[in-house]
Amino acid sequence: MRLDDYDDSINVEDQRGSGGGGFPLGGGGGGGGFPLGLILSLVGSRFGLVGVLLVGGAALLLGGLPGLMGGGSESQIGGTPAYQTAPASGESLKQACNVNAYSHESCNALSSLDKTWKPLMAAQGVPFRAPKLVFYSRQGSSGCGAAQSAMGPFYCPSDQGIYIDTDFYTELDKKLGAGGDFARIYVIAHEFGHHIQKLTGTSDKVTQAQRANPGAANALSVRLELQADCYAGVWAARNRSRIEPGDVEEGLHAAHQIGDDTLMKSAGRTPVEAAFTHGSSAQRMAWLRKGLDSGDPAQCDTFATGAL
Repeated sequence: MRLDDYDDSINVEDQRGSGGGGFPLGGGGGGGGFPLGLILSLVGSRFGLVGVLLVGGAALLLGGLPGLMGGGSESQIGGTPAYQTAPASGESLKQACNVNAYSHESCNALSSLDKTWKPLMAAQGVPFRAPKLVFYSRQGSSGCGAAQSAMGPFYCPSDQGIYIDTDFYTELDKKLGAGGDFARIYVIAHEFGHHIQKLTGTSDKVTQAQRANPGAANALSVRLELQADCYAGVWAARNRSRIEPGDVEEGLHAAHQIGDDTLMKSAGRTPVEAAFTHGSSAQRMAWLRKGLDSGDPAQCDTFATGAL
């Protein structure tokens, strides 16, 4: 996908250290490893975290899902984090966005997403506030608690941050066979979709509904995740002129590979729909496609009767 270079308006933080940090791509990233680390990230805490769901991911792996989903923990981590947490600007922004090719690509995607969604939100009468993109290596801190590589990319509603350890993209390619630039950008576009849900109030309403009816928590989570997939498709549709041959197929393949049923099978488990928190492969592909075909956020109402 051909994206313009990012500009200085994006909000980026780098927790990889002042020297640019990070560990070498392809190095596996240490802690967690495979398959446990990948399963935790891909089964329990897949792309669409609306908070930090590591506990939920571990519980799914071990055979049970607690009724925790939604906005994530609002509590802060104790102590003083040993990371750079100030927004990057000027030369520090360039350093953060150029640690590796994935970082640069992520900054370009963030810039495009900001510019695409700002007028869409204005058309709905929703004030737009750009999210921040936070790079970390192995572990970091967020407004929702600890950030760890095993979680995979996630969105924290408490500080409106999209958190990414870019080594995840190597695992996405090598372990799941879901490589390609559009597949990677789909990850960020999906997390940005959760930010849109925060701005519109959808995620807060879902959190309240889950607390009121814990038995429906997983089903509500699925609807939230599928809407974020659809929003990712809306962004892509609004930038259709930049899509290259094979991009859409990459995105749809990635959506398939991170469906709950596919991930459960990969983990040696029998898929159980009641335990789904992000949707089946077919559902994720269908809602991404719906956003791609329509380019209209209004078509992403996964909460309508019969939407699932």
